[in-house]
Amino acid sequence: MSLVELIAQADERGLAAAGLACLDRCVPLLGGDDLVLRPLWASLADGSDWSEGLEKARGSLAGGPGTGAGADGAEALARRMLDAAPASQEADGIRLWADGCSVASLQIHRLLDPAADPAPSVDARREGGTEGMSPLVAAELRRQVTVLELLAGHGAAGLRRALDVSTEGRRVLRAVVSRRARGLG
Repeated sequence: MSLVELIAQADERGLAAAGLACLDRCVPLLGGDDLVLRPLWASLADGSDWSEGLEKARGSLAGGPGTGAGADGAEALARRMLDAAPASQEADGIRLWADGCSVASLQIHRLLDPAADPAPSVDARREGGTEGMSPLVAAELRRQVTVLELLAGHGAAGLRRALDVSTEGRRVLRAVVSRRARGLG
């Protein structure tokens, strides 16, 4: 099943987790630490309102030092994901946000991947076209699919594993950003 189909079938918690996981993996671009979004993950786990945790995260990441990856738009895409996060996890808003985060995160990985991706856009990747996909984009696509499948198959119990998948992706992106900064500096 394609990523687009998984997003279309996901429930509110799955959508919120999918969007949050994309944002969480891109936190290194915003100069955030590994724990800045943990209150949002906790809200998903216990079903509580995440608006307060979201405002705290925005405050922590506002005007952060960034990573120097802003020249190609990656940092701006990550910031837009954070800014666009809805205060409520209701279906329409959260579906639109999760879908936007999916596109933005794949685009970020595409921008930061030293290998060229021959696809004209990330939309082809989200719809299942994986031939010739660059390694960083392929890994991000797998992570997005895995998060949605975990939530669809296990509900709230899949959140812990989804967080683990996100943490792994954040470490990979942090390493890519670090290598890129050393190469540019």
